Amino acid sequence: MKRFLAIIGLTLLLAACGNEGEEGAKERNVVATTGQIGDAIKIIGGEHLQVTTLMGPGVDPHLYKATQSDLTKLDRAEAIFYNGLHLEGQMQDIFDQMAEEKTVLAVGEQLDKSALLADEEDVALHDPHIWFDIDLWKEVVASISHTLAEEYPAYKDDFKANEEAYLAQLDELKKYATNRIEEIPASQRILVTAHDAFNYFGESLRFEVRGLQGLSTDAEYGVKDVQNMVNYLVENNIKAIFIESSVSDKALKAVIEGAKEKGHDVRIGGELFSDAMGAEGTEEGTYLGMYKYNIDTIVDALK
Repeated sequence: MKRFLAIIGLTLLLAACGNEGEEGAKERNVVATTGQIGDAIKIIGGEHLQVTTLMGPGVDPHLYKATQSDLTKLDRAEAIFYNGLHLEGQMQDIFDQMAEEKTVLAVGEQLDKSALLADEEDVALHDPHIWFDIDLWKEVVASISHTLAEEYPAYKDDFKANEEAYLAQLDELKKYATNRIEEIPASQRILVTAHDAFNYFGESLRFEVRGLQGLSTDAEYGVKDVQNMVNYLVENNIKAIFIESSVSDKALKAVIEGAKEKGHDVRIGGELFSDAMGAEGTEEGTYLGMYKYNIDTIVDALK
């Protein structure tokens, strides 16, 4: 009988602990859409925040549609951070509704519009791939830190200290990237990818960038686009092009075949992280590691 009561008591204790943990997890619960934003929040928030990222490795945010599970996470969150600038175009109505009852921040839309690149197909829109300009991303980090400090003032000093340490790391990353790019001859500083995700990268590091598709992977491409890209590769004697972890490589394989038919050999220089980062727990699963990996992959293939 005593053993039975002991088992019942232990069961009730574990259940109580489970409920407490579940309740505690709801406190300081922050949701980010992309891995880049989620990583910044984790670094700034440290041990004080529970951070959930909706879009994992290999996920294309341009085409992403929220699941029922995502809606539950967003509903339970105390604050939501997303890129904006139409990156998560399928989810905008959800963010607008959520903003009526909680903190919702579109980090890209806090930037000065004069610093943003325009969409060549629609000048009223801006290129959303802001994380590829480290200076712009530093402003995003500062904006996230400021918003978190307003949402959770008890931890604002810790947030500020974490922000300053992270900004210093971003400065070091930019120095590293700038130095490595110098290894590539100026005439070969041309980055060809599946879609126009790297324009900020090119602008900040003096690189010419060409994408087969437009700013969004939702954009259509046709035979003429493939042929134009083939001609560009041949005319500029480009030896390597790059696939992306979150975009199908079908289109670029067609480009390679087209170049081959013209007697010009082009190879895949590597796979780059564009709209999504690497797997959680890996170096490429962090912003710093993802950016460094991309730089090393590009330089090693083109130098």
